[in-house]
Amino acid sequence: MDYTISSKPIRIIDRSTDKSKLSVKSLAIITVGHLPNRKLYRRKASFKQYAIVYIAGGSGTYRVGGGEKQAVGTGSFFLFYPNASFDYGPARDETWDEFYFTIEGSRIQEWLDTWLTDLGQVRQVSPDDAQQSKIDRIFALMESGDPGNLDRAALLLESFLYELVLNSQSRLRISSADPVAKLLDDISASINQPFDATDVCERHHISLSTLRRMIHKATGYSLHEYIHRLKISEAKNMLLNTHQSVKETAASLGFKDVFYFSRLFKKYVGVSPQHFRTNV
Repeated sequence: MDYTISSKPIRIIDRSTDKSKLSVKSLAIITVGHLPNRKLYRRKASFKQYAIVYIAGGSGTYRVGGGEKQAVGTGSFFLFYPNASFDYGPARDETWDEFYFTIEGSRIQEWLDTWLTDLGQVRQVSPDDAQQSKIDRIFALMESGDPGNLDRAALLLESFLYELVLNSQSRLRISSADPVAKLLDDISASINQPFDATDVCERHHISLSTLRRMIHKATGYSLHEYIHRLKISEAKNMLLNTHQSVKETAASLGFKDVFYFSRLFKKYVGVSPQHFRTNV
């Protein structure tokens, strides 16, 4: 394993089957990879094929050529493509959890002509278990090496990408018009800080009672339970994809008391943070 890329084992599956044996000729996956805890930042990288990159955790940046540097976070996805150079990767002293899919075929041009526009843009979706389930399924199909399964993997990837694009477009429309969506995005963006309801109310020009009512109506949870669930969800990702201790993880999420953090974690996850890290 290459420790300059990640401090954790990386997983790369190259297509081992002769391309002529594939039934789907217009779209094929060449390689899939999972780089957990990626720490390498690349500059002026170029690619011969198209690749889809999905970030399941962590943060960093992405830039095409000499263009604007764009923020990348959990639930972001972006593309690599020929005849361009890319600067991308996690920020200094940070990591991200990366899945990538290198693809080829005439179907890609059809995407570009219809629903996959603005190639050089980072897009943001709302992460959920269904997305991870599709990724796991694609990896399993690729690993089998069976031509029929490789075809299934390619078609599943197309479906996965299409849903990501629709999700990102819907999220963008809602965020630009809906004050509740803006509020939820604001809270999510400050997950690494101690939660201060007063600051949130001032930024959104609402009272504390209105804040509580909006959160409960949008999520079904009380304000503090929603905050706790957000933080514990991010804690699960950090425990699996970083080497931070439980105490460091708690501090990164704004908890001053690691014992309080551990009690909350067990309340929502059912096991202690350390047990979760070593047994999942």
